[in-house]
Parts: sequence; structure tokens; C-alpha cells
Amino acid sequence: MSGYFSGLRRARGPRAGSPPLTPRARRIIGLNNGFQLLFNLLWWMPVFYAYQREAGLNDGQIFGIQSIYYVAFCLFEIPTGMVADRIGARNCLRAGAVVMTAANLAPVLSPSYAGFLVHFLAIAAGRSLTSGAASAYLYDGLAAEGAGEHYLKAEGQARALGLAAKVLCWPLVGPLMALAHPAPYVLSAASAAGSLVCAVVLPRQATARAGDRARAKGTPRDGLAFLREATKALRCVWATPWLGLIMLQGVAVFTLSRICQVNLFQPILLDHGIPESSHGGVLAAMTVAEAVASARPQWLGSRLSPVAWVSLLSLAMAAALAGSTLGGPWTVIALLCVFAAVTGFAYPLQRKLVNDAIPAGAPRATLLSVESIVDRAVCALAAVAAGAYLSAGRLDALLWHSALVTGVVMVVLQLVLRRAARRRRVPPDTEPVPELVTTAGNP
Repeated sequence: MSGYFSGLRRARGPRAGSPPLTPRARRIIGLNNGFQLLFNLLWWMPVFYAYQREAGLNDGQIFGIQSIYYVAFCLFEIPTGMVADRIGARNCLRAGAVVMTAANLAPVLSPSYAGFLVHFLAIAAGRSLTSGAASAYLYDGLAAEGAGEHYLKAEGQARALGLAAKVLCWPLVGPLMALAHPAPYVLSAASAAGSLVCAVVLPRQATARAGDRARAKGTPRDGLAFLREATKALRCVWATPWLGLIMLQGVAVFTLSRICQVNLFQPILLDHGIPESSHGGVLAAMTVAEAVASARPQWLGSRLSPVAWVSLLSLAMAAALAGSTLGGPWTVIALLCVFAAVTGFAYPLQRKLVNDAIPAGAPRATLLSVESIVDRAVCALAAVAAGAYLSAGRLDALLWHSALVTGVVMVVLQLVLRRAARRRRVPPDTEPVPELVTTAGNP
């Protein structure tokens, strides 16, 4: 099966006997791990709803701010992706860390509707500044050091460390708030400031892409330049059908994980009689499962291609959610942990496939932002549908219908991907696949 998919060799991890990482590559990976961990360590996440209620906001205001946040995130993605391609991914990471630090201080300085609105708008801006730039910097940085095969492991490792940090830190939020009420936001700002330190000491890229060199020679920095960058990105997607198909394949992973972890997590547990006091423990267990899987994508084996694995993992996520309608409380908890583990496997693999599909010289950060917009747009539609199902008391139907839609979409996509691969005349593999990612012996 693997012979039908392009980019397969590149999407695998480092082979046995691969050259060791250079000191510069190790530094890039280490600083990326630190940046991702600290930037995404939002101490206020488990308590932000209660915190805003205590500040005097009602449910309409709280959920209204969340709606504005998602819309703002989509609107910020394209311009910030183009900014990253123009000023450089490293500078964009620094800017994002500065914005995130200020964003986390807003509720401390103004614990009001306006303060929380500014807080979430700034978070949308900060995260959109880094969403494509971080992956682009890591991918290009390792490629420049001849260590591109290590990208998948590095991406998964960074995600795993960030998830592990949340498991360790989130249980401390309650006691810290008892000592100092604004502690979750102050600690989040301190973490973001730490990510800024990591971004400041990131090494300059060893080589520049063709587009970067052209801009360095004096491309005018007028307003139309951003339009040209956006047009270039869209033309790239249009001219590279494989890239568009790979992006579409990842929509299922993002949508299922986001809808489960944000919208359906508590309704599923409550529907099975699991009390709210146990929800934190279940969430911690899910986070551990996702962190372990993110750090070990090589456990997937080598019989299927990476593209086929992503589709299979998407089906497994949908099946786990649908299966939760059939068992008791412990079965539901086990299936949610399986769901989280599958999510951990899928995310770094899908990110690697998208990066490999981007042509050389294309605006990488902008294209990654395009992918992010597509993911969140579909997720927004799915959230509306989920709300309608829940309002009608049809949670079980929602989960089964989600599994059915995911199954149909994945089958169709696999057929289209096979046809696209044949058109590209990708030769079948002539050597066995030793593993998806080799980590034995690698630090």
C-alpha cells in the first residue's frame, strides 16, 4: 500500500544509522521544546470559566467572548502567516511571545468584560503569530542541518512535553488561587515570558529560502506585498493538489479532537453518571495518554504508509467516541483515553505530511496558516451541529453520525489520494520500511 503515496520516505523518521544530530540541530530542538512548553502552558485553563463568573460576567458574555475568539483566530491566521514569511519565523515567534505575555496580564490589570475580551483577542493574535511559524522554523532549521528526518520525532516530543507540563501544573491551580487569586494569569504571563527567552536565543536559520533571499535584495514592503504573498499561497495550493488533499485529510483529526476535548468531554461523562469531581482526573489521564503517544509515533509500526495511518487514526478516533455510547463509566473513561492516545499519534504525523507536501520556496508559514483556518472553519460548523444535537438530547446520535461521516470522508479521500499518487507517477517502494520513526539510540 505504501507505494501509492508520495512523500512516504520523507515522512518516516530517522533510519537506523542516520547521521547524529549536530550541536546546532540539538539546540534548535531543545529551544523549540522549551518554547512550545512555556508558550502553551496556560495555568488559567481549568478555572477561566469560574474566574470570569467571579469577576461578574454572565454566561452570555463568557461564551460570547469565546465566539469572538474563534472568529478572531481565523481572521488573524492569514496575515500573521504572511508576516512570518516576510520577517522570518524566528522574529514572528518572538512577537507572538510578547503578545501572549501581555495577553495573560490583561485580566489581572482589568478583571472585567473589556479586560477578558482584550485577553482573548490578544491570545488569538499571539497564537496565530506562532501557529505556522513554529512548525516552519523547526522544519526549515532541521532541514538546513541535514536533520530533516528528525522533524517528526521533534514535533511529537515538543507536544508530549507540553502536555506533561499541563498534567503536573493544572492540579496546583486551586491551591495557588487560594494564596493569590490572580495567580493563574500571573503564572501564565511568566510562562509566556519564558517562551520569549527561548525565542530570543533561537539560532538564526543557516540558510534562507528563495523567497527570503529575494526579499532581502530589496522587494518593496508595501501593502500590496501581503496580497501577493496570499495570492502566492493560494496558487500554491491550487497548483499542488497533493498538498490540498493532505490538508483536508487532517481536518478530521483536528475537528474530532477539538469537539471532544472542548464541547463533548463533560456531556459524555455526565451522561454516564460520572460526577464533576472526577472530571479533572479523567482529563489528566487523557492528557497523559496523549503525551505518551505524541512522543512515540514509531509505535504505529511500518505496514502502512503515513497517509494511510492518518486516515486509519481518524477512523479510530470516531469509533472510540461512538463506542462510548455502549459501555458503562469505566468503559467510557478507557475509550476517552484511547481517543486521546490516538490523537497524540495523529497530530505530529499529520503535521509532518503537510510540511513535506509544501513545495520548496513556497511561503511555508502562510500555507500552514491556511491549513489552520480550514481546520477551525470546519470545527466551527461542527460545534454548531454539536450544540443542536445536545439541545435536542441526542448525544448518542451525534457520536454515531460523526463516526459515519468520518468513515465516508476517509474512504473517499483515500481513493482520491491513491489516484493523485498514481498521476504523480510515484514509484512503489523497493525496500522494506524499517519504522515510522526510529528513536532507539537517539536523544
